[in-house]
Amino acid sequence: MNPDNPVVQLCSQGMRAEAEGRDDDAREHFQQAWELATDDYEASIAAHYLARHQPSPERALHWNRESLARAERVADERVAGFFTSLHLNLAKSYRDLDQHDRAQEHFALAARHIGDVPPGQYADWTRFAIAEGLRPVNPAAELIDDLIAEFCARRDLKALALVLPARLGDLGTDDDRARLRTALHMLHAARWLPAAEQDSLGRAITALTPA
Repeated sequence: MNPDNPVVQLCSQGMRAEAEGRDDDAREHFQQAWELATDDYEASIAAHYLARHQPSPERALHWNRESLARAERVADERVAGFFTSLHLNLAKSYRDLDQHDRAQEHFALAARHIGDVPPGQYADWTRFAIAEGLRPVNPAAELIDDLIAEFCARRDLKALALVLPARLGDLGTDDDRARLRTALHMLHAARWLPAAEQDSLGRAITALTPA
């Protein structure tokens, strides 16, 4: 986004106010951004932020839908990186309204667009949020989660650093499962874990290996 765009500037001011706990000021900045928007691109940005400060889940859903609709009208490279976040926010709105089928639909759509988000901490956080919403079936989930609990108890930061990102970011795709298996294989090959954990790790790898 162009930082010199007046709508973007207002939204940046709103986020700064939000971070400082000035929610009324934040909402006012986002409302001004919406009123200042001159095209669908700017309206999509403003609506996205307005959805953060609504008095009810229904109103949040309205603005999240508005943001997505405006981005879909733009449909060019300027909004390519928006769709993961927009679908994720819609999924959360539907979940808040107990419309779980619609929520799952938008979690899946968010996952479909995750490759358009530039790599970095924001992409990681977004991936984790999508995975939490999707809850894909993982045949080794219990074994891995028990291992992670053991790593935490022993404060084994190296083991956590290897396994936790792949576990939290597992969207259930073949690539994600391969990434998780690779992390487990690397840890297994290092052989620094206690014997019981090493055995559990081997069983987790077996459970994740395609027949």
